[in-house]
Amino acid sequence: MAIDDGDGVTIEYVGRFEDGTIFDTSRYEVAADHGLAEAQDAGPDNYKALSFRVGNRDVIAGLDDALVGRSEGEEATITVEPDDAYGPVEPEKIREYDPETFEAMVGTEPEVGMHVHAENDLHGDVTAVREDTVEVDFNHELAGKTLVFEVEVIDVWGKNE
Repeated sequence: MAIDDGDGVTIEYVGRFEDGTIFDTSRYEVAADHGLAEAQDAGPDNYKALSFRVGNRDVIAGLDDALVGRSEGEEATITVEPDDAYGPVEPEKIREYDPETFEAMVGTEPEVGMHVHAENDLHGDVTAVREDTVEVDFNHELAGKTLVFEVEVIDVWGKNE
């Protein structure tokens, strides 16, 4: 049965950047081999096949759209451009703060790589710490990146199941 909008699917996947670096996977063995499981302090139970309904935009648009017409058991490599993934990097989402103001808001000294959660529900990462400014990028960490997914369709179920 060819996958159509509204069908449920279960997939196994490996997500890579264009240079081949793996950023996400449903397969524990792959995560363990590439240091993801250790970096995220995650065991085998944290890696499992992904199930969702095609067309509901439960996953990024480029992956969702690329599954239409595929079949159970099919394997594919799907390249998703930024506009169909997490969008382009938006310069207005990169903000600068006075170091004292930043420390008062966050409660700790800034460090490059620090993840912050703002009161307006934005999440960001400190990308630079200078004597007079702290730079925080509130773009999604995958914004501006082309993503390549190796996908295996494990199961397909109908619209009414």
